[in-house]
Amino acid sequence: MVREFQSVIGREVKVQIRAFQSGDPDALVACVGGGSNAIGLFAPFYDHKKVAFYGVEAGGEGLRSGRHSATLCTGRPGVLHGARTYVMQDENGQVLPTHSISAGLDYPAVGPEHAFYKDTGRAVYVAATDKEALAGFKMLNETEGLSAALESSHALGFLPRLAKKMKRSQSVVLGLSGRGDKDMAQLAEGFHEPH
Repeated sequence: MVREFQSVIGREVKVQIRAFQSGDPDALVACVGGGSNAIGLFAPFYDHKKVAFYGVEAGGEGLRSGRHSATLCTGRPGVLHGARTYVMQDENGQVLPTHSISAGLDYPAVGPEHAFYKDTGRAVYVAATDKEALAGFKMLNETEGLSAALESSHALGFLPRLAKKMKRSQSVVLGLSGRGDKDMAQLAEGFHEPH
């Protein structure tokens, strides 16, 4: 149901990108917490196998630190809130604490369709740290004058890593799921500025 409602994102991208260039983008990138905005972007392109999907999770202080929310990168199959999916859990199945600079990505599980995309290899899931998210936020502000939500800033923080692997002629659509004005307190703290 969530995918169906959010798929307006991907359907609009299809129309807009084809008006801008001759075909589909080479890659779609979006942040993933629970995963609703990302699945909305990805789903309309599911059968377009040449379009790569990248879901970017909250890497917090790094995957090795244990202070992150990267469910698909580090979680195991389990059940949370009635859904079988990937869950950040200990060896006894107890849900682990999560951490992210972004409250919107600070969740110990993910929508089951993302678990399917991971298991089938249709999407690649990576993590961006809090530091990378802040760099992504800053980059978009400086280049486009836009303030992305901290959730989307994780996807922006991953973008330089992806760009290094792509040709200049290739295109990427990055889904921005919200505005950064709601995140000013976290941004000020992240950039070490007084409130």
